[in-house]
Order: sequence, then C-alpha cells, then structure tokens
Amino acid sequence: MHNLRLVFLSVTLLTLLCQDLLGQEPGRRPVEREFIVPDTLINPSASPDTLLPSLPDSILSIEPEMLEPDSAELAQIGDIETVINYFAEDSIVSDFSQNKVFLYKQAWFEYGNIRLDADYIVIDWEKSELYASGLADTTGVIQGTPMFKEGSSIYEIRKDMRYNFKSSKAIISDVVTQQDEGLLRGQTVKKGRDGSIYLNKGFYTTCDLLEPHWHISSSKIKSIRGKQVVSGPFNLYFNGIPTPLGLPFGIIPDTPEEKVSGILFPSYGQEQVRGFFLRDFGYYFALNDYIHTKVTGEVFSLGGWGVKTASVYNKRYRFKGGFNVDFQKFQSPETAENPISYDAFWLRWNHTPESRGNSRFSASANFGTKSYNDNVLQQANFQQNTSSDFSSNIAYSKTFVGTPFSMSANLRHSQNQVTDEVNLLLPDVAINMNRQNPFRNIKFEPLKTLNIAWNFNAQNSINNRITPEFGVDPNLLRNDLEMFNQPNAPNILPFTFANMPQLLREADNGFRHTVPVSSNFTLFRFFTGTASMNFTELWYLERINYYFNPQEGRLDRILEQGFNRVGYYNASFNMATNIYGFYTFKKGSKIEAIRHHMQPTFGFSSTPDFSDPRFGYYQEVQVDPSGRTQRLSRYQGFLYGGAPMGEAKALSINIRNVVEAKVRMESDTAEVQTKKVPLLQTLNIATNYNFAADSFQLAPINMNTRTSLFDNKISVFLSANLDPYATGVYTINGQERISRINDFAFRRGQGIGTIRSATMNLNGSLNPSKTEKSPGEVRDELTNDFLNNGGQMTEFVQNEIDRIANDPSQYIDWSIPWNMTFGYNLSYNRPTTGDPRITQAINISGDISLSDKWKVNFNSGFDVTAGNITQTMIGIARDLHCWQMNVNWVPFGRFTSYNIDIRVKSNILRDLKVSRRRSFFDSF
Repeated sequence: MHNLRLVFLSVTLLTLLCQDLLGQEPGRRPVEREFIVPDTLINPSASPDTLLPSLPDSILSIEPEMLEPDSAELAQIGDIETVINYFAEDSIVSDFSQNKVFLYKQAWFEYGNIRLDADYIVIDWEKSELYASGLADTTGVIQGTPMFKEGSSIYEIRKDMRYNFKSSKAIISDVVTQQDEGLLRGQTVKKGRDGSIYLNKGFYTTCDLLEPHWHISSSKIKSIRGKQVVSGPFNLYFNGIPTPLGLPFGIIPDTPEEKVSGILFPSYGQEQVRGFFLRDFGYYFALNDYIHTKVTGEVFSLGGWGVKTASVYNKRYRFKGGFNVDFQKFQSPETAENPISYDAFWLRWNHTPESRGNSRFSASANFGTKSYNDNVLQQANFQQNTSSDFSSNIAYSKTFVGTPFSMSANLRHSQNQVTDEVNLLLPDVAINMNRQNPFRNIKFEPLKTLNIAWNFNAQNSINNRITPEFGVDPNLLRNDLEMFNQPNAPNILPFTFANMPQLLREADNGFRHTVPVSSNFTLFRFFTGTASMNFTELWYLERINYYFNPQEGRLDRILEQGFNRVGYYNASFNMATNIYGFYTFKKGSKIEAIRHHMQPTFGFSSTPDFSDPRFGYYQEVQVDPSGRTQRLSRYQGFLYGGAPMGEAKALSINIRNVVEAKVRMESDTAEVQTKKVPLLQTLNIATNYNFAADSFQLAPINMNTRTSLFDNKISVFLSANLDPYATGVYTINGQERISRINDFAFRRGQGIGTIRSATMNLNGSLNPSKTEKSPGEVRDELTNDFLNNGGQMTEFVQNEIDRIANDPSQYIDWSIPWNMTFGYNLSYNRPTTGDPRITQAINISGDISLSDKWKVNFNSGFDVTAGNITQTMIGIARDLHCWQMNVNWVPFGRFTSYNIDIRVKSNILRDLKVSRRRSFFDSF
C-alpha cells in the first residue's frame, strides 16, 4: 500500500512538471478557462490533506452513468445569470479567504454583454463587484488602463473603476466614453443601471485627440443613453483656452433619428439696415416617427421680424417630402435716409412618392414675392438670389390597368422676377391613349406597323399680362415684319389678392384633341420610310370679331361668346438611310482609319391653307384709314392658338454627320490596342423648300456641330443660321430701310447669303485627377453609399449631400491639388435692319490647394460686351482636424457680403460655430 502511494505521487508530480515545462514554451497562448463560481457554503479553510486518502477511491469508483450532467448543478447559482469567463497573461491568484480573484497583465473579464480589459482586475464574489486599474512599469508610467464595454457603449478609463455586475452600476475615475459622434470625459463618473452616466467636472467634444482642439466644459453633465446629453452652465474652450461663449445649460441630442423635441437657440448679429437681430430661435417638434416640424422666428432692432416653419415627413415605402414657409416683414424707421418697407414670403414644397401601384402624386413648389428675392439673402442657397425664373408643378397621374388609357392632372406655376410676369395653369389635364396597331396581324408591312393614338388636353390659364381694352396689338398689323424691332415688354398687372377677381375674369381656357397616325416600313432594302398624318381639333368658348373704328382710326375687337371648333390637319412622308465612308492609312501610322457616318433624311409635308374664308377661322378686315385690309385669326392669342395660315407643300432635307478616328494606343504588350476618338460628334445641316409659297420659298439653312478636344477636357458647340436671300435698300416715308429681296444672294453678288445668327459655347474642366466627377455624379455616389450603409434619407441628409456636391467651400476634397472649370459663350445676331449685336461672356470657377490644409476656391466671370466682371465669390477653406474654417467673400454687386465660419465637422453639432457675417444690407 505504501509503494502504491509512492507510485501515485510520482506520477502526479511528473504530470505537473510536464505541464509547467509546456507552459514555458514561447509563442503558445494559454488556454482560456471557464470559471465555475465557488460555493460559499464550503469551508474555504478546509485542509487539502484530509482529501488525499479518499482521492484514489473516489476516482476508481466513477461509473459511466455518473458522467451525465446533473441539471441541478447547471441551475443559477446566487445572482449569477450566465457563464463568466476571465483570462490573464501573467498570473491568476485566487484568495479563498476573501473570496476574491486577482488577474495580472493583459487580463479580461466577460459576463453577459459586458467586457472589461485591464492590466489589473480584482473580482470580489462577496460584493459582486469588479475593480480595475493599470499597473506602473519600471519607469513609473501607468500601463494597461481599463477599457470597459457594455453593449454598444465603450468607456476608456484613464485611472480606475469599480463595477457591480449585479446592479450594473459603476464608479469611474477619469473616463472617456463615446456618445454618438461625440466624446464625454469626466474626472469622476457615476454610471446608472439604465446606462445613464453622471459626470463631475466633465467636458464634451467631437475631437478624438488626446488633447482635443476644442471642448465644452461644465461642472455637471448627464448623459441619457439613446436620448440626449444635458449639461449645466458651460463654456467653450479652444486648445484649452476658455472663451466667453457659453450658455446656462446645454442639450445635445444622442438619438440618430432625432426623436426628441426641444428648444432651438438663436444666432445673433447685426445688419446695417435692419440693426441687431436674433435669428432662428424657436422650437423643434418631433410629432411622431413620420413628421418633424420646427417653427422659428427672428426679430430686428430697427422694426423688422420674420416667422419660418419647416416640416419634413417620411413614410417608408410610400412617400417623403418637406414643406417650408418663410414670411418677412420690415419697415425702416422714419429717420432713415432711404426708407425701405416690404412684406415678403417664400414657399417651398417637395413631395416624392415611392414607385408603386398605378397612380402617382408628386409636388415641387418654389414661389414667392419679388420683394423676398430682392431683399432676403439666402446664405445656404446663393443661386436663388441670382436666378430670375422660378417654376412649380403639382402632378397626379394614373394608369388604367388593362386599358391603353392614362391620365394626368397638373397645377403649374412660373414667374419671372425681372418682368414680374406670373403664369398659372389651374389645372392642366391630359388623357392619353397609347399607340394601337389595328392591323398588326397583316403581313403587308405598311399596314402591319400602322398605329394610331389619341391625346386630349384641357387647360385653364391665369396670366397677369394686361390685354388692351381697346384696339389691337400693333405687332399683329405690321405689313413687313422686318421693319419693326422686337415687341416691347408686356404691361403687367401686379399679382396680388386685390387683383385676383380681374385675373380670374380674364383667364384663358381651351381644349385640344390630337390624333397622330403613322407607319414605318422599309423601302428598297436600304431606306426607312415613315408616313404620318396628324389631326388636331381645338375647342374654345369664345372667338374674336374684328371691326374698323373710323372715329378713332383704329382696329377694335369684341369677344363673341359661344362654342367654337377649330380643326386642322397635315400629312408628311420621310425617308432616311445610312451611308458609311472609310479612309484607311498606311500600316504603322498612328491613325489607322477614319470613319464618316452620314444619315440623310428627306421629307415632304403638306398643309392646306386654313386661312381660306371657307373654313371661317380668319377674318378679312380693314386695318387702317388707307383702306388696307389684312386677314387676322379669330383665335389670335388664345391658349392653343388657331389654325396655321398659308398653304405649305415643303420638301425638307436634314443631313447628320459623325466623323470618328481609330487611333493606335501605346502598349507594353505585344497586342495592338486602339481606341475611337470623335473628330466631329455631330454635324447637322437642315433646311426646307416650300413649293406653295409665292416668295422666299427656301427656308434659312440651319447648321450646328459639336465635338470635344484633349481627351474630353474641352467641349465645343457651334451653330449658325444662314439666310440665302439677298437684301436691298428701299425708301419708305422718306427713310431708307434694308429689306430682303426675293432673289438668291449669289445672283446679286452677295455671296452664298448672310449669317443671321450664330453661337459658340466652349466649356472645359481641368485638373490633375483622372477620377474627378461632376456634381451630379458626386451626388449620386454619395446618395448610393449612404443608402447602402443602411442610412435613412431625410431632408437634412439630402441638403448635406447637395451642399457637398455643389459647394466646395463646405466639403473640400483635399486630395486634388487644383481644379478649374471654364466657359466661353459668344452670340451673334444680325437682323435685316439695324446693326449686328454681339454678346460675349466668360465664366470661370475652381479651387487651388495652397497646402495639405489650405484651399482657395473661386467663382467669377467677365461680360466682354459690357466690360464688367460678373457676380464673383472667393472662398478660403482651412482644415482644422475636428473643425473646418470657411471664409466666403462676395466683393461687389447686389449681394456684396462676407462671412467667416468655424464649424465643427460633427453633424449633431453643426450649429456650434463662431461666425461673423456682414450681408449686402451693410454699406461699409
């Protein structure tokens, strides 16, 4: 028996020795061990020697069925709810007398959704508590400070912490934790069971450096997980230097979807005309998951005020949109040298549905008063102040499933800020029938491809252009169109609520039916023929009766009420083909071949003379005291006009040309590589000859061409209009005038004709990057990336994407050293009478990187004709790590202004900025 004990002890010692030797092997990671919590009912001071005599017997007496797990042993022990794992690189010491475990060097502890990493961890089973800190190295520097993670929350601890894994509460000294895009740091931090943390002498920042560039400092800060960060009185610090900027309290949202309502704090400043102001103060209403609204106001010390409301809504898989209204009122004080008084408003509405079902409703409204656009500067939308035309459209469309019919209803609006002309289409209704092929089963191709469609339109138009109560527009009565200049700008009635009854009375309305019939077929193998006929019928509820007023010596008109039909038609036949020409170069040439693609189209169209009295659409009437008569349309100026005047039997010619070259490319491989280079992307020549006309049968010849140069860096577009007829000098009423002659110019020694108009547009983009994208491409790429990463598109996100794509001062691509876009526009116009008019304009924009962190951007132009520099903007951008500084300067013009912004890059703190603005209101 004694020998048996010696053998057993020898085997045991040998086994332990082997384990120690294997544990010293370098590079082998110690096996992670699952820790089974000791039962506190067992006496921890029991002597291990008393267990030795029974050890062999207990091992030898194990039966196979005893290996099955006992359900009672897997039950929850005390307050422990799941398995606990721990590990230490250096050593693990268990103190059963205190019921504690000590972990040293690169230790970690896992329990449920928590994980604690530190160089020193103490597990206290009695108190269900963890203690963690770093350890000092030989130089006295603390290493391995704790890193605590609970769910998605991470706490970087600079000193030590105590955590109760039963109550989920903690006391931490000097901690840094991330809250959405910001970092919270406090000297003493208390963590609650719900994840909320309370910081004493804490600060908040979005800078991730150890010594942040900026921070908000407050003696008390509370963070409510998933809701917001609330602070007491705070100051703003830059590089550790306090500033006088601060507020009695602060609220920073910690909700990605911004589901919390709250107060919006104002910005403040001064304008020369309106004085001191508080702007954009109000309240943000998170009404529900679908609609958010903010209502803000602004007041000015010299008598002005404004109210704004902005709403966004989004119902997933159905629709989304935004609705904004801005009202401004200002009246300068009586002591002002140049009094200003205005009431202005602007409305924007965008509604976009998801593509589903067979109906669709969308809206894009953008309108307001002229006084708004002239006096209220849009800092975030500078283009609005420089635009003159605005339009809106509210549309509903529906497709009737199982039928060829569809319908649409639109409410349209357009206005011009220069002329104050406003046009409203309330409503514009259309019903369409898709093309039908009644003979598609017939083998004869012209009948097989014969198709017919039907379109119906109904409109009611409201326009503030004043129609003369008496007389007829002189432009309609001129005998020679070329003896007059362009018609004068129309007289405009102010578009106000007071004038609305008159505008409604003078509204135009009408109905139009069109029936197009066409057929396509092949002729003589190489030609494609198209025969078509169009029928149009107009319905009006009134028509014009003209009469000459001998007392006033003028032509007057009266409106005759009643239902009126105007029907007309035309027929045409077109024939087209394709011709290819090739020119090959000798072998080894840089250019292998040039291909010329010509596509000529010949057509013949016929239209009867609907001004014939038998149709009743025109009236022959005396127009002046001399007895001269003229045929005038009874539907002149109506919504859809009237029937065309004069017979037409015209032969049209259109020749389209494309010229390309195949160029050999340099390659390191033996295989020859080539690419196509467009020499002329298009060259079009078009004209027509009217056999039924009594004079000037040949129409002007239109020409245009487009090409690109230097690997698509520069695009060029040219167009011209050539008049083939000669001109002569005539004396009318003692004045010499130049007029066209019904004879070709070459017969009178005037060359091939006169170029009446010509344009040239040259645009280019230059930068050293081969991957530079257009604003549209940048917008699409950013949108797709955002959606692919699981983001939800909101109005703010869309505005941010648009700002990045269109405004380089807001988001700078620092990787491109320079970028420049330019354009040159030339317009030439030579009327028969008068002098030629030439207008030229140059525009240029771009940016230059002065260093890795400095970039200058600019946008300017030059009106060559007027000799003036056009609207100019110069901007400077500076990357400040967690901040970005933007300086924008408009040095002259109606919107002269400058602003300096230093803004945090974080989205949730986008309103935290130091700004100095001076708007175009200021005169110094």
